[in-house]
Amino acid sequence: MDDKYKFIDFLGLRFNVANDLSVLVSAVLVFILVFALSRKVTMRPGKAQNVLEWMIDFTNGIVKSAMPDGSGKQFNLYAFVLFLFIFVSNQLGLFFQLKIGGFTYVKSPTSNPLITMGLATVSLLLSHYYAVKKFGFGGYLSNYARPVKFLLPINLLEEFTNFLTLSLRLYGNIFAGEVLLALIGTVAKSLGAVTFIGAMPLAMIWQGFSVFIGAIQAYVFTTLSMVYISRKMEQE
Repeated sequence: MDDKYKFIDFLGLRFNVANDLSVLVSAVLVFILVFALSRKVTMRPGKAQNVLEWMIDFTNGIVKSAMPDGSGKQFNLYAFVLFLFIFVSNQLGLFFQLKIGGFTYVKSPTSNPLITMGLATVSLLLSHYYAVKKFGFGGYLSNYARPVKFLLPINLLEEFTNFLTLSLRLYGNIFAGEVLLALIGTVAKSLGAVTFIGAMPLAMIWQGFSVFIGAIQAYVFTTLSMVYISRKMEQE
């Protein structure tokens, strides 16, 4: 998948237009979805409100499974927004891509490692912030030497591996899905009607499978984010 991207330099920083627009589109779609489902909130919920409440209960369950003592209630909203944003971002490129003049402007933002690393950074920074808030800076640092001091290097290395696995797992799955869809599209155009008819069922099957993978990856990312936060808020 040979995509070309526009870049804009501003205040000494370089911005990828496709990344920025794709993230913005995903955020707007999440807002529209939640706004549409929550317009008529009543004590006797209708179908739209039931869907919204189901999604909230689902993400609250993720938080509760990671922090069963009830301390994770403050992360319920973060888990809800994180799951929805990643889910929509994962699906965006499957159903809509904007390419003008050979340049890509809209795609799945999570098919770029910089976006997934940014999401992982937010989750991990939150885990460190709340650990310092709970134990104090000294107690936070001492946790790296527990349960025994010689585990300090391993515990420090784990911080780096957590960042890589959290971000690159999401990126790899979404990027691979888009690459395969692009390859199927190339095959479909290669020999005219014959290959087009043969490739269509394969494209539909893979697109459905990619929707499933996108949902699973949103769940995995949110779950691991809550697990990492819960581990930082516990003393070994």
